[in-house]
Amino acid sequence: MPYLELTNTTDHVLRRIEILTVFLKNEEIIGGPSLAHIRFESLESIKSQENAVIRHQTWGDGKPASPEQDQINRLKLVDGKARPYVLDISWQDVDGKSRFQRIPVGH
Repeated sequence: MPYLELTNTTDHVLRRIEILTVFLKNEEIIGGPSLAHIRFESLESIKSQENAVIRHQTWGDGKPASPEQDQINRLKLVDGKARPYVLDISWQDVDGKSRFQRIPVGH
């Protein structure tokens, strides 16, 4: 099963890490509203140079999806196929200040 792994490449501990929901393009209706999205668990902290694997839950039509309906594979990069999406990540730095970063993936 695919998973999402984060790495803290900074020299300090990051706290309260949260990947905000990833909305997936509607595959049935081109240009239609997103029906599926993926939520990830929050992390209390990641130490410097440490990796963390994050669990997820796929949602569809406002309800948790069954394991058979999981959509995490749609985030996997495949050579020659466009899989653009954006990860919005928030965390607190060493001073307790909230930070935010938008990371385009597969563009």
